[in-house]
Amino acid sequence: VYKQPKSQVKRLWDNEQVILADWLKSLPKPIGLMACIDERSQDVIEACKTAGIYVPEEIAIIGGDNDDLICDLANPPLSSVAVSGVRAGYQAAELLDKLMAGKEELAGQKIIVEPTHVEARQSTDILAIDDREIVMAIRFIRQHAREPIQVNDVVEATRIGRRRLERKFQRIVGRSVHDEIKQTRIEEVAKMLRNTNLSISVIAMTLGYSSVNNIARYFRQEKGMSLLAYRNLYGGEK
Repeated sequence: VYKQPKSQVKRLWDNEQVILADWLKSLPKPIGLMACIDERSQDVIEACKTAGIYVPEEIAIIGGDNDDLICDLANPPLSSVAVSGVRAGYQAAELLDKLMAGKEELAGQKIIVEPTHVEARQSTDILAIDDREIVMAIRFIRQHAREPIQVNDVVEATRIGRRRLERKFQRIVGRSVHDEIKQTRIEEVAKMLRNTNLSISVIAMTLGYSSVNNIARYFRQEKGMSLLAYRNLYGGEK
């Protein structure tokens, strides 16, 4: 855990950047690092540049709050944990109402608002898998997540025998190539539900699903809720 300098002079960014860079150099690599907020994550990215450390190859970085402006302008773009200010506000208002009505006591209470999702960007775009063939296969699947690809497409793109690929994938990743494709595509569905106002039928068509029923069934299997319930819960949240 990085400990910020106590001295106000050392906490000036021109001074602290050097201190932070030295701390980053001392870490074993590769490593993942999370900062409490996106602004601090951006500081870490800049300190990595000062230290000559590659992001995400040597240090993968993730922030918190999913501030689009900060995350998209960072170089590389910053992955971040998205939190729901709306849900936190509703829970706070509910507690306040109970307190005012004398139905609740505040002492000792902890209200935890769960994050909604992780918005993955380039700062964590690295696979911690020490197998070139499997990395190649997963990258192909991710790059074509909006296309109705099949296992044979992965086999053809990676030039790996299907039986060999299936065996290695199951052993290293812990699931089949087919399941990886399905899970990756469902994450694209979830992203579109969160970040767009497109109808479910348009999302299904955009991603090449043959019917809304198919996308609905796969989504419920992966997320444990319907498409509409997911959009109502997370839609409009960063």
